[in-house]
Amino acid sequence: MPREKIPRQKMPEQAPEERRRNFQEVPYGFTPELAQLEASRCIFCKKPKCIEGCPVEIDIPAFVKLIRDGDFLGAARKLKEANALPAICGRVCPQEEQCEVRCVIGIKDEPVAIGRLERFAADFERLNNLVEAPEIPPWTGKRAAVVGCGPAGLTVAGELAKLGHKVTIFEALHQPGGVLMYGIPEFRLPKAIVEAEVDYVKKLGVEIVYNAVVGRYQTVDELLAEGYDSVFLGTGAGLPYFMNIPGENLNGVYSANEYLTRSNLMRAYRFPEFDTPIAVSKKVAVLGGGNVAMDAARTALRLGADEVHIVYRRSRNEMPARIEEIHHAEEEGIQFQLLTNPTEILGDDQGWVKGMKCIRMELGEPDGSGRRRPVPIPGSEFLMEVDTVVVSIGNGANPLVPQTTPGLETNKWGNIIADKNTAATSKPGVYAGGDIVIGAATVILAMGAGKVAARAMHRYMMGIPEPAPEPEAPPAA
Repeated sequence: MPREKIPRQKMPEQAPEERRRNFQEVPYGFTPELAQLEASRCIFCKKPKCIEGCPVEIDIPAFVKLIRDGDFLGAARKLKEANALPAICGRVCPQEEQCEVRCVIGIKDEPVAIGRLERFAADFERLNNLVEAPEIPPWTGKRAAVVGCGPAGLTVAGELAKLGHKVTIFEALHQPGGVLMYGIPEFRLPKAIVEAEVDYVKKLGVEIVYNAVVGRYQTVDELLAEGYDSVFLGTGAGLPYFMNIPGENLNGVYSANEYLTRSNLMRAYRFPEFDTPIAVSKKVAVLGGGNVAMDAARTALRLGADEVHIVYRRSRNEMPARIEEIHHAEEEGIQFQLLTNPTEILGDDQGWVKGMKCIRMELGEPDGSGRRRPVPIPGSEFLMEVDTVVVSIGNGANPLVPQTTPGLETNKWGNIIADKNTAATSKPGVYAGGDIVIGAATVILAMGAGKVAARAMHRYMMGIPEPAPEPEAPPAA
């Protein structure tokens, strides 16, 4: 079949009526035949724009060509030249907004399924027990500390280890992965995959210290005084936001952080095999329209809820969640209450949630985000009967490290200020990236920041001057 006649290949997945009551991964992934067929759609541009859209700078045409030619292990090794976590990125990165949106094939047809091919190659290597660490150069004599074992921290650690530095990650929790472990549900990112990719980073020589809350366990200044030549801060955005409406202190109101952490990190969905309980709900409202809201809603359904509602104050067009996640939620029976805003959570005489007051909204002029501002419609108030409310309207910066690190500058939201080209903070030798700098964002953006930081930390530790910044292009006439 001519290349231009080959449609974008669909990935086999569990049927909605089956998956809505289990925590097994929804897509099954490509078969070798499907992967090679999809890879054959690529035209291997001489100046591939897809690479420009990848925050970790993967040589996309090269790994896709290897899949097309049947060299699946070679494709995985090519991926790992730039990305230590390809099986994770192939599952949770918004490729449709990054590499795939720049695919030339997408101008007239659907773009090449780059993310699905990345997942296939990484899974092939892991499932066939072919994971090997590259040869590591001799130790440079330099040591780096990384605070936080999330996607940014793991990327920094892996990149520095490959350059010959000794790296120690200090992780506050008892397991690695950060948001990959506590925030993303099993049905979207199996924890065994996170553990396998962390094991690969360990094979590079990285040490991980758990239950180490930097800011309490040790401060950044103490790490530097102990002989670490550079420190990276990747502590994330773990401070949940609430709506500040009456009733948010009732029993049955969760932040999405707590709700997902109980289920994901602490395996509450397997209670009593694991001893962390989680409330069994019948009617759940999840407030918000992002990926985390979709994760919380789909988790609630799998925990046994009869009804789950996404309550979002704008329309579907403004929802920040990935199209695929919204589609999966709808298939599974999640009900969408759009252009709806809660005004009060109601409780019974025992202090438990029993309902929620809401008001209908309409869209006005665009606000600072570029999305049309939701405006209440007078007289449109109504009641929703719910017994659990999960608030998923965003997260703020974890404040602990900035509060205990003199000389570390933050902005008005508490995010650490870091140079976008080097990730350098106001404190010499200290770098930062990911959600603690830009606010809650995507896994791949955090990893991209980690690569930027690793390059700059290497130069700093080795006494290599920073390259002169490239001149900005003149404005168009």
